[in-house]
Amino acid sequence: MQSSSSLDPAAGREQMQEQIDVERALAEIRAGRPVSLRGADPVLALSVEALGDDLDRNMAAALTALAGTGARLVLPAPRLRRLGLADRHEAGAVALPTIDPARIEALALRLDGRIDAPVAPASPGDEAALALMALAQVLPAVLVVPGEAAPPGTLTIGAAAVAAYPGRKAASLRPVSRAPVPLASAPDSEFVVFRGGEGLRDQVAVVIGRPDLSQPVAVRLHSACLTGDLFGSLKCDCGDQLRGTAGWMAQHGGGIVLYLDQEGRGNGLANKIRAYDLQARGLDTYEADEALGFGLDQRRFDFAAAMLKALGVTAVRLLSNNPEKAASLEAAGLVVVETQRALGRITPENIRYLTAKRDRAGHALDLDAFACLDM
Repeated sequence: MQSSSSLDPAAGREQMQEQIDVERALAEIRAGRPVSLRGADPVLALSVEALGDDLDRNMAAALTALAGTGARLVLPAPRLRRLGLADRHEAGAVALPTIDPARIEALALRLDGRIDAPVAPASPGDEAALALMALAQVLPAVLVVPGEAAPPGTLTIGAAAVAAYPGRKAASLRPVSRAPVPLASAPDSEFVVFRGGEGLRDQVAVVIGRPDLSQPVAVRLHSACLTGDLFGSLKCDCGDQLRGTAGWMAQHGGGIVLYLDQEGRGNGLANKIRAYDLQARGLDTYEADEALGFGLDQRRFDFAAAMLKALGVTAVRLLSNNPEKAASLEAAGLVVVETQRALGRITPENIRYLTAKRDRAGHALDLDAFACLDM
């Protein structure tokens, strides 16, 4: 990705403005307000979460007036499969003759929802609107009104800027602060905070000990898990992996833990808790995400590789059970000389979760000894 410093001044200013526009759009979407996406297929996009309260029904009426009978609900392929289109592999749009929040909720969120109308292919504007929802970490379902009409004061951004945003954020990654932070299992540790990478969120590199950067460095890419890391949830093994990895590095020549703000495999905290509710009703972790409209994993690790390079790392010994992390680092130009498992507790509460990760996503987990547990 070409950085703004390598562009001519006018192009650099334009690129910077596009980044600012997308960041403002993310705030608008999360606040429940529509955003206008300009391009060959201009649309007005609104997160379906904005239609959840009675107070927002005035917005539904205003959008109905703008749309006439042209509004549509755009849904990703996993959600369409959940609604009954078993062979669907692409996003699609369902016509909304009227903007009915109850119908939209059934199609976008309810576990017993079923498709009730023909599904048209998603247009380029629809795809850009879905991409904006993903960046904002709201539910992956979007109310779309075609055309350039929009309520007064609506923010307008380019659809192409949405597509370019993640790569540009990774390219602009930079450290903004650092300080020693002694940990219980790794007293000689330093926290380095990076800005950029994933939306508006900061990322942290925890440098443990004094790793020799001329040799492969022990590295863990750890996606933030509020429930497991902070509260000790029994539903996952994340907190154990985090603390166990830090302690292991302290005793084996040091290393680097990248603490990445990618809650719920990149789906965001609210969607993770929605998935937990579905898991409580019998779905496994991936089935729950798919019911909400997500694929197996929404995370990207190109910015993680950029963080490591900024710290002087060129080769790693990766502590992870996830083969995708090694592949992502290698694709970004780092050398992965070895992959070592990152172990956590196996409990009756997380055995089904771990089994799903092994069977559905190829994680390196040996669970045979626990086959007697209730799954």
